[in-house]
Amino acid sequence: MEFEKKIERLEKIVSQMEKGQLGLDQSLKLFEEGVKLSRECHQKISEAEIQVKMLLSVDGEGNPVTAEFKTTGKSGDDV
Repeated sequence: MEFEKKIERLEKIVSQMEKGQLGLDQSLKLFEEGVKLSRECHQKISEAEIQVKMLLSVDGEGNPVTAEFKTTGKSGDDV
């Protein structure tokens, strides 16, 4: 699932849970899904931050530093 879709789903879960109209089982199921999505989104953001730092880095002479960027692949989305 794409990052943006994960965020949308996470927002929907939060909205549903904030209403307080769900039973315990449904609340726990949504909470579990939300935690999983939150971790995946956090991982994706961390990878993006690393990639941006790599893209902006320069050596002592002001030349861009280049390196291949590889993700951990845990979130299912490639960077």
